[in-house]
Amino acid sequence: MRFPKRAAPPMEDLAALRAEIDRIDAEMHALLIQRGGIIDRLIAVKGTSASGSAFRPGREAAMMRRVADRHRGLLPLDTVEGIWRVIIATFTYVQAPFSVHADISAGDPAMRDSARFHFGFTVPYRPHPTCAAVIEAVAASRGDLGIFRFDPRAAQAPATGTGPGRGPGKGEAWWEGLIGEGRPKVIARLPFIERPAHPAGTPVFVVAKPLDDPAAAQRDWVLWAVRCAAWTEEAERAVQGLYGEVVARGRPKGEAERLLLAVPGGVGARQLADALDGAGAAASSLDETGSHAARFRV
Repeated sequence: MRFPKRAAPPMEDLAALRAEIDRIDAEMHALLIQRGGIIDRLIAVKGTSASGSAFRPGREAAMMRRVADRHRGLLPLDTVEGIWRVIIATFTYVQAPFSVHADISAGDPAMRDSARFHFGFTVPYRPHPTCAAVIEAVAASRGDLGIFRFDPRAAQAPATGTGPGRGPGKGEAWWEGLIGEGRPKVIARLPFIERPAHPAGTPVFVVAKPLDDPAAAQRDWVLWAVRCAAWTEEAERAVQGLYGEVVARGRPKGEAERLLLAVPGGVGARQLADALDGAGAAASSLDETGSHAARFRV
């Protein structure tokens, strides 16, 4: 069956539409320049452009949620999210230059994709062979970020070895490098907007030195490093009863079980310790290692 060909639109209509697109492009550019002017004023008001002073992970998560909520039309959400992430990250970099250090022990491509999608090409990208190296690079910097992937499925079974190429969550208790006052902490979990076939959908934690403004942290989820003699199904159920999850797990040979747990921000250290104790997995140590915003799924 043949369908009649559509008549070509009049040339003056095409010209008008293209002129409208040009007008919108010019307005968007002008708005970006205007945004840059506000950043200049912001730096002047804060009286600093020191690295690390501009991160606001809670605000960024809320902004990305609003972007997804209001989006409609032909343009894919992937593109809109990517544009906003580049705008946010680049203007943050303009306020306070920083680098992104990435653990590539499980491969570079996914980490590079995540870094470029969420932070753009202006922010320097620094690959490292292990999570521990990333954490130490962040600790030694003025205000850089670190990213490393994790696989929640790896938390279902303990691993006993360490070594190059194994990746985080497979024997290396990388989260213990976040323990202690002044040490880097988790400040975000990426991507902010989760959905199937996300172009940078690898689960990634972002770490930074403690924020200069504690109120900027988002505490929907709090991460705890736990050591205990043994981990059981009953202990797993106890964490689930608090609406929490095991993020990573490892047990070096002959040593205590080591876990990274994520629980809602309303669950305090005492409540978590009591739940574990009641399940026969009394914690010999319990240390907060950061927090992040709730995941927003589309």
